[in-house]
Amino acid sequence: MSLGRKVLSVWLLGGLLGGCGQDGQLTEAKKNVVMVEVTSQTWDYRLPWNPGTVSSARGAGFVISGKRILTNAHVISGARYITVQREADPRKYPAKVKFVAHDCDLAMVEVEDKEFFKGTTALSLGDIPQLESVVSVYGFPIGGDRLSVTRGVVSRIDYNAYTHSGRESHLAIQIDAAINPGNSGGPVIQADKVVGVAFQGFRGDVAQNVGYMIPTPVIRRFLQDVKDGTYDHYVDIAIRWMTLENPAMRKYLGRPNDGLGVVVTDIFSEGSSDGILQKGDVLLSIDGHPIESDGSVRLQGQPVQLEEIVERKFAGDPVALEVWRKHKLEKATLKLRPAEMFSMYEVLYEPPPRYVLYGGLVFQPLTTNLMGVLAGSADLRLRQTYSLFGQDQIYRETPEPVILASVLPDPLNVYLRGLAGQVVREINGTRIRTLADVEPALREGGERTVIRFEGDQRPAVLKKAEVDQAMPRIMAQYGISDASRTEVIGRRLAKGSYSRTETK
Repeated sequence: MSLGRKVLSVWLLGGLLGGCGQDGQLTEAKKNVVMVEVTSQTWDYRLPWNPGTVSSARGAGFVISGKRILTNAHVISGARYITVQREADPRKYPAKVKFVAHDCDLAMVEVEDKEFFKGTTALSLGDIPQLESVVSVYGFPIGGDRLSVTRGVVSRIDYNAYTHSGRESHLAIQIDAAINPGNSGGPVIQADKVVGVAFQGFRGDVAQNVGYMIPTPVIRRFLQDVKDGTYDHYVDIAIRWMTLENPAMRKYLGRPNDGLGVVVTDIFSEGSSDGILQKGDVLLSIDGHPIESDGSVRLQGQPVQLEEIVERKFAGDPVALEVWRKHKLEKATLKLRPAEMFSMYEVLYEPPPRYVLYGGLVFQPLTTNLMGVLAGSADLRLRQTYSLFGQDQIYRETPEPVILASVLPDPLNVYLRGLAGQVVREINGTRIRTLADVEPALREGGERTVIRFEGDQRPAVLKKAEVDQAMPRIMAQYGISDASRTEVIGRRLAKGSYSRTETK
């Protein structure tokens, strides 16, 4: 959640971790583990008007209370059609996504046909398994259509990157078990209870027989969140901190050598800690849990990163802090909110790409998806804007950088092709802060449209009358039905702030 966390090179499965349970456990799981088959469509960010390619994949899920099916978000991302199938039942039942949480890679699927649930008994959630304990993982890996069961040992409980979102880090449990593609979302079971959901593993030869599961605290938070009928994003304390293990640094800050405390190095404006914490504060405790000098706290006897206290809370919940500030002990309370300023770093799945087409020039907001297709051609300034957007708090002045993503060749614009990949600064004298500023700015000015870029690159200049004549030709030539798509789905970028909205 906060910037500066470890980045893990991982492979999004659909894979299976595993364990071979006892007969009773296996029988119970067989009734409740389902195969999830998905036909999905992935938007094309290089051609944002293109709905993209259609592909098929499968994963796993399992029945929980309320006749609901839990699976991974990456199993159903971009789904256009979903079916679920129980073990030893040839029938495939249509299903639909009820809730999806890309930030923690969980989703809930529902089946309208109640016949599907006959003979099922909802699996219940357990606690975090102990290190070195054995777990059983169920699913449908490649190589067959029948339920597969394998065994693994819990080898690590740590804070790790969740690669599906591209931004988030949460509690994850490592298992020393082989991973097979095609079966994400399968339950990890111990003592007849679900202790996790299989979801990712290392890529290639980085590590052998290492996989990860989403533990029950993350699952319970997801289930609690959706009780009101909607899913909200995780909240964040929105700071950066450094360990306080250096004796000289401790002495400088007036702290005894008691092994407690971390130093706040950055507070992100518009975040939960803005106006509450200060740079140089030493955080000593969070909600009554002492903070070790390496940033860990103890929960249920296990050391976890201090953010885990925040992870289990929701927007508006308070967090009590003990702070060492200017050689004095102080107490502070903050109210949590999502760190919307970092949403640019999230990989987008369901929302269609937003864009404005003008004379063959394609303007798009800077997103992780767009950077993925521009990576090879993006200039240094664009890469710098993307990298420093959160760290340097660029979002305060430019909540949503706009990029001249591409230039569709036409006699009108052929000399402008070299400007693709630039960050737009202003159009017709209007400062461009979000994509919503582009269309109004294009209507301003006189006979010519003047587009200027960051770094004072040469401007792009087009005659408006020529653009009006060329647009039907360009749209027909490239198969574009709409000259723009600017509506925001989910979180809306307002003038200088972030809030939530519904689809227009």
